[in-house]
Amino acid sequence: MLNQKLQQKLLQKLSPQQILLMKLLQIPTIALEQRIKQEIEENPALEIEEGAENEEIEGETDSDTDTDSDDFDEDTEEYDSTDDEFSFDDYMDEDDIPEYRLQVNNSSKDDEHHEIPFASDQSFQEMLIQQLGYRKLDERKHKVGLYIIGNLDDSGYLTRPLDSISDDLLFAMNIKTNKQELNEILAIIQDFDPPGVGARNLQECLLIQLRRKQLENPETDYRLPIMVIDRFFNEFTKKHYEKIIKRAEITEDQLKETMNEILNLNPKPGNSVIDNPKLNQYILPDFLIQTNNGDLELTLSHRSTPDLRINKAYTEMLEIYSESKKNKGHREAVMFVKQKIDSAKWFIEAIHQRQNTLYYTMKAIMDYQSEYFLTGDETKLRPMILKDIAEIVSLDISTISRVANSKYVQTPFGTFLLKSFFSEAMQTDSGEEVSTREIKKILSDCIEAEEKNKPLTDEQLTDILKDKGYNIARRTVAKYREQLDIPVARLRKEL
Repeated sequence: MLNQKLQQKLLQKLSPQQILLMKLLQIPTIALEQRIKQEIEENPALEIEEGAENEEIEGETDSDTDTDSDDFDEDTEEYDSTDDEFSFDDYMDEDDIPEYRLQVNNSSKDDEHHEIPFASDQSFQEMLIQQLGYRKLDERKHKVGLYIIGNLDDSGYLTRPLDSISDDLLFAMNIKTNKQELNEILAIIQDFDPPGVGARNLQECLLIQLRRKQLENPETDYRLPIMVIDRFFNEFTKKHYEKIIKRAEITEDQLKETMNEILNLNPKPGNSVIDNPKLNQYILPDFLIQTNNGDLELTLSHRSTPDLRINKAYTEMLEIYSESKKNKGHREAVMFVKQKIDSAKWFIEAIHQRQNTLYYTMKAIMDYQSEYFLTGDETKLRPMILKDIAEIVSLDISTISRVANSKYVQTPFGTFLLKSFFSEAMQTDSGEEVSTREIKKILSDCIEAEEKNKPLTDEQLTDILKDKGYNIARRTVAKYREQLDIPVARLRKEL
């Protein structure tokens, strides 16, 4: 039975403009250019203004932002079937859409524009495929070789079992093979450069490299390093040097020479190609902090943000349709043009608000951590959480999180991920609040200065920190050490 009742609900919804702004906030500057290109391709009413000379966002004020946000509400009204829902004058009168509102103020004629060249070179997979082509293989074995190469990871390892590859070849390419044949073709790939490629684990990778060295340098004896990796690999990884010396019946000096030889091998041969400096992807900082006579200066990176404006052809199109707006045949065209112009205005406004939000958020962080940005001393970093900055700039914590998540800031002391400056507070014995990053810096310095043949244990590190006034538990020290990607004392031991 149907019942009719009255119910009151309180709902909170984001407007399309707010959603667009949130999405633009979380992408870094280096990805913004592609996002703008995508928007221009999808919306013909939006275009890049060529030759415009505008001021940087530094000069923008809060009043500009407030004025812009007011227009958002006016422009987001949905179009209805009646002609009285909007006025064509709102789209045609230039006084209502001033020129500065249709541009992104983010550059100056005095700015220097530097292009970063990217080298074009062979990829890791292409290099292996080229070497496969030099081998005299029939078409069937060549296809199998290509499939194996396609299954190598970025480090150059084959992590999939040969049985699974055999099944894939049968079902996907109708090639029936067996484990023996796959091993033969894999052995051919393992003979490629860089040495060690095609290995199924670290042990096999190191053995391939050592045996290659033995073939290429017959005058040098590599039997001892090969024996250590082949027979005592478990003891080698756990750094149980005494067991290796005893079981291999060698001296400590012999083991030192062997370890030096092994440590010069490449555990990730694929990375030797991927990490080629010519192919590195450079970080484009979103913010630049400089010092001028003891004062900090903040600027936004704007090299990937072109000046945008409304395509005048679309406003002229509206003018034409306005003369015959009562013609029902033009209604769909009017709706389309209005939608595209509104969308373009919203996008320009969202870019404008993004720049403002980024600037004021970074300005708050810079002022909060001014002592660090002036000196570069990590011990000067104050404890800082998202809520601290959100309260300063009067924005939501989620907005600050989006700004800090994937943005980089260039300082006189290096380029850093913005979120790395956020840290929890910890109290010293004297009652002073310090950043956990300060403790990590001290921990890192202690480990760097330790005796390599007698590395400091977590208990010893805890005692050192307590002596310095940082009263923290051993498990906390272990957590900070892991966050710094520092292994336990046993794995840091050197002969």
